[in-house]
Amino acid sequence: MKHTKKDKEIAVVVGATGAFGKAIVARLIGNGLTVVAVSRTEESMAMLRAEYPEIMPCIADIANDSAIEHIKSCVQGSVRMVVHGPGVTVAGGVLTASTSAVIEAVNIKVGGLLRLVRAVDGFLVTGSRLVSIGGHYGLEPTAYAASAGIANAALINVSRQLSLAYGEKGITAHVIAPGPADTERLRRVASDRANINNTTTDDVLNSMRAESSTGRFTTPEQVAWAVSMLLDSEADAMTGSALMLDSGRRRGLP
Repeated sequence: MKHTKKDKEIAVVVGATGAFGKAIVARLIGNGLTVVAVSRTEESMAMLRAEYPEIMPCIADIANDSAIEHIKSCVQGSVRMVVHGPGVTVAGGVLTASTSAVIEAVNIKVGGLLRLVRAVDGFLVTGSRLVSIGGHYGLEPTAYAASAGIANAALINVSRQLSLAYGEKGITAHVIAPGPADTERLRRVASDRANINNTTTDDVLNSMRAESSTGRFTTPEQVAWAVSMLLDSEADAMTGSALMLDSGRRRGLP
């Protein structure tokens, strides 16, 4: 599909109603983009629209192939940025996580990215960005986060494949890999871990902070900053790479 210079530049954000998604939506609106916000439920979308009435809502389940046509029907203009940031279930460690939970995580992260890219393929232009929100555990494995580690490692691989496939068209692909982030979801994880280990939520959170060289969690606003930074033309050189926003948790090289 051809587009004219009069077309509005669009950002399509999957996972728009989550903690990261809301911060990303706000940042991209501030950058002057029209945001197509994708969510599975009308209820969460209504809450997002109450805060950001200028968004274009799109109800679609990225875990299902039906999302391809649903998202495609919501896009009306050149897509400057695609952000794939759905959350996955916390399934436990590699010895205890159910295989179905791990498979579903890969479906949402990797299958979802492919569905999203196929939905917007005809709307991409030179300089478009394909951005995935991955995670620290995709590069720094741990025995207690099976679904996140496996799915995010696969996400990094498929993003690099997309960078190769789209490179000649001037379209780049990127993964942003935050560490544990200061969100309500993290606090629920910490609470569950505290119950298992017969300790307190604060003790678990403090232990997790200590894994960072700065003693901090990543924030949704920092992730949103990284997403918006990729709009710069200089970010062409980063295609296929994973941008670590883990507050100094990764120990390995490179």
